[in-house]
Amino acid sequence: MTLPGSGPTHTRMASDIWSVADLLRGDYKRHEYGQVILPFTLLRRLDAVMAPTRDAVRARDAALPDIQNKQRLLEVAAKLPFYNVSEQDFASIASDATGVARNLRDYVNGFSPNVREILGQFKLDDEITRLAGSKILYKVVGRFAEMRDLDKLSNHDMGYVFEHLIRKFAEDSNETAGEHFTPREVIKLMVNLLIAPDAETVAGEGQVINVLDPACGTGGMLTAAEDRIKAINPKAEVFVFGQELNGESWAVCQADMLMSSHRGAVAFGNTFSDPAHGDKKFDYMLANPPFGVEWKKVKDEIESEAELGHGGRFGAGLPRINDGSFLFLQHMISKMEPREKKGARLAIVFNGSPLFTGAAGSGESRIRQWILENDLLEGIVALPDQLFYNTGISTYFWILSNRKVAALRDKVILLDAREQWEKMRKSLGDKRKQISEPQIEHITRVYVDALAVAADPERADHAKVKVFRTREFGYHRITVDRPLKQRFEITDDTLAALENARSLAKWGSRDELVSALRPLAGTVWWTKKEAGDALRAAARAAGVLWPTTASVVKGIWGAVAVSDPEGEVQMAKGDVLPDPDLRDYENVPLDEDIEVYFQREVIPHVPDAWIDHDKTKVGYEIPFTRHFYVYTPPRPLAEIDAELRELEEQIQKLLGEVTG
Repeated sequence: MTLPGSGPTHTRMASDIWSVADLLRGDYKRHEYGQVILPFTLLRRLDAVMAPTRDAVRARDAALPDIQNKQRLLEVAAKLPFYNVSEQDFASIASDATGVARNLRDYVNGFSPNVREILGQFKLDDEITRLAGSKILYKVVGRFAEMRDLDKLSNHDMGYVFEHLIRKFAEDSNETAGEHFTPREVIKLMVNLLIAPDAETVAGEGQVINVLDPACGTGGMLTAAEDRIKAINPKAEVFVFGQELNGESWAVCQADMLMSSHRGAVAFGNTFSDPAHGDKKFDYMLANPPFGVEWKKVKDEIESEAELGHGGRFGAGLPRINDGSFLFLQHMISKMEPREKKGARLAIVFNGSPLFTGAAGSGESRIRQWILENDLLEGIVALPDQLFYNTGISTYFWILSNRKVAALRDKVILLDAREQWEKMRKSLGDKRKQISEPQIEHITRVYVDALAVAADPERADHAKVKVFRTREFGYHRITVDRPLKQRFEITDDTLAALENARSLAKWGSRDELVSALRPLAGTVWWTKKEAGDALRAAARAAGVLWPTTASVVKGIWGAVAVSDPEGEVQMAKGDVLPDPDLRDYENVPLDEDIEVYFQREVIPHVPDAWIDHDKTKVGYEIPFTRHFYVYTPPRPLAEIDAELRELEEQIQKLLGEVTG
C-alpha cells in the first residue's frame, strides 16, 4: 500500500495493483491475470471518484422512485457524467465475506448505463463466478478496497497505470503491446510536430477544434493532443473522437473520457469495415496503427468500397493484404476538414515499409503517388529504433496537411532524428531508448524551421534535414530488353527434355520422334532454318509426321534451343524477340527524358538493348535512408595489419603464460 505521508505515483500504484496477482496465482494462469485486474482496477477507480457525492446520488434516487428517465438528474447529483445507485461500495462489499458475490453484482448493476457498457467489455460477471468458485473473490475485493489513492491520481497518471498493466498482461500472453498504446514521449513529440506549426492559429479567439484518432487504444494520443491545444489556448473548445477495436482498450479509454469530462466520442468497432463518426471532418488527426496488420477479415468490405473509387475512402488503391497501414492513412485523409474551410493536419506512425514497399503500379506505389501528386505529404521524421515496447525496428512519423504554407507547396521535408535519444535506465520489453524533453523540443524546432535549416549549410542540423520536390520521389519504371540469341543442338539432355516435355505428353508420335533424332546427338546448328530442315528430314526418314499443333512445335524448339550470345537473333513476324533471361529494369527520374537516360546509362553497356515502352509504369517511393547515407571509407590496410600484429603478440604472450 502507499506509504503514510507520501503522495501517490503512477508507478507505485501500478505496483500495488499488480500485487493482486499474488492472490490469483494457482487459480489463474499468468496470461489470465488481466481478466481480473483490469476491470477491478477500473471499478475501484470509479468507486473512489464517486465517493464525495455517493450519498447525494442515493438520496436523489430514493426521492425519485416513480420517474423512469432520471439519468440526467442523477448525473447532476453525482457532479459526474456517470453514477451508481447501489447501496454498496467497495468498503461495504469487502466487509461481508458471505455475500461478496451478491453484493458485488448489485454494485455493478447499480451503475449508469454508460459504465455498464464499459464493464461489459470485460465479461466481469464470468470472472465474479470464477473468483467465487476459487474462494478468492473476497480477498481480491478486500485488496482493492485497501487501495486508498486511486481517486488522487490525475487522469493523466491513471492512464500511465492502465498502460503499465496492459503492457504487463500483453507480455505474459505473448500479445503485441504496441497494439494498445504508444510511449508517452513519442506521443508528445508527435503532437508537437502536428500542432506546433499552427501555434498562432490555435491561440486565436473562438477556436473550436475537433481531434480524431481512428486507432486510439487507451486514448493517450487524444488526451495529449487536447492538453497541448489547451496549453496554447486555454479557451479553445476541444472535442476528441476515436475508434478502437480491442474491447478492453476501448473500455479503458471510454472510462477516461467519462472521468475527465472530455467532450467528444470514442466508438467501439473496426475502423476499416465499420467507420465511426459519420461524415464528420476533423482539424487534427493522429494515430499509431498496429504495424503490419492483415485486413483479410474485412477484405470484402474494403474491396467493395474501393470499387467506388474516390467516392469511398480507398480510391487511391489497396495495399497488400498483410499490411493495412495505408488503409488507416487513407481513412484519415477522408476525414480531413476540406482546405476550402479550415483544412486539416494529421500525423501517423509507420514502420519503414510504407516508404518503399511495392513496385511501380502496385497498390502501395499508387497510394504514394496519389498522396504526393495531391501535395498532401508535408514531412517525414525518422525516429530512433528501440522506442516502442513491442518492436525494436525503425519507425517514422508521416505528417500530412491539405493546407501547406506557400513555401512548402509541392515540397516534402525529410528530417533524420534517429540520433535524438537517450538510453533508458531499465528496458521495458523492446524499449531501450527514450526521447528526452530537450530532444523533443529540439526536433520540434528543427521541423518548424526545416526550410531555413535545409537552405543554410552553417546550421548545426543542416545535414539532418532535406527538402525535396514531390515529383523527385517519382520515377518511370522502364523495361529494358535484349535480343534472344540461340543456337540449336541435339544432346542427351535435349532428348531427355523431349521425353519429359509436358507439351508433348499427349502427342502420340513423341517417342518415335525422339528415336528419329537420337542419331543426330552431338550436332549443332547456328540458324533456326538449318536446324528445322535437319529435324524435319530426320523425322521424315523415320516415317514420323512433323506436328502441326503450335504447343507441340513450341515444346520441340524449347528443348533443342540454347541461349548463346554468339547465336542467331530470333525473329517473329519481322520483330526481334526479347530474351526473358536478359530482361532488366531501370527507374528513370520522373522529370528526366527517358531516351536521354537510356542512351547515357544503358546503351554504352548493352548496345543492342531497347525499351519496351508498352510496359513503362509510373512509380513513387521515398528512399529515406538513401538520402541520409554517409559513406564511411574503409580503414587503411596498414592500420588493420598493425592491429592484427598487436593481437597476435598478445595471444602469443597469453599462450606463453599458460604453457610456461
